[in-house]
Amino acid sequence: MPKMKTKRGVAKRFKLTATGKIKRSKAFKSHILTKKTAKRKRDLRQAGLVSKSDYERIKKLVPYL
Repeated sequence: MPKMKTKRGVAKRFKLTATGKIKRSKAFKSHILTKKTAKRKRDLRQAGLVSKSDYERIKKLVPYL
């Protein structure tokens, strides 16, 4: 059986933590920042984790992550 191909766009967006969870960046941080509070923008800098329901979907797209 041939190797599975990695979806490169997905591979650039996600990283793996040491415990095997998938790390992701938060949305709503790219533009229209003037109306967002400093606290909200600061919280958006922190990385989030992929939810359990999406974990299997991401693993299929990036099998060797």
